[in-house]
Amino acid sequence: MSRFLPVLSVAAVVEERIQEAMRRGDFDDLPGAGKPLHLDDDPLVPPEVRVAYRILKNAGFVPAEVLERREIAGLEAAEREDIAERKRALARLAVLRTHLGARRARCLSLDAYYERKIVARLTGV
Repeated sequence: MSRFLPVLSVAAVVEERIQEAMRRGDFDDLPGAGKPLHLDDDPLVPPEVRVAYRILKNAGFVPAEVLERREIAGLEAAEREDIAERKRALARLAVLRTHLGARRARCLSLDAYYERKIVARLTGV
């Protein structure tokens, strides 16, 4: 008789290994620990686009995608007691994810593992 192991996503396995390494203290003495990261330039963005992004950033412009991602993060993190509020939050999350997906011409649904955790948190299940 074979035993069936639960299917875990790659992200869940990676997350668990990172958590184990943190508990063991594997990250405690890394070079640059405690120092700020310099994330001004994105090496994956072509140099000619970086200049435009920097100009927009210095002018205080925030792209709609960034605003929507911030709102998504806020909705996911918020604790809600009222069932009606939870339903509204889930509906808003669906709308925001659809907007992001339309902009990128692909579905941006979260990894199923995290998706279940977020929905469970919002629905109280």
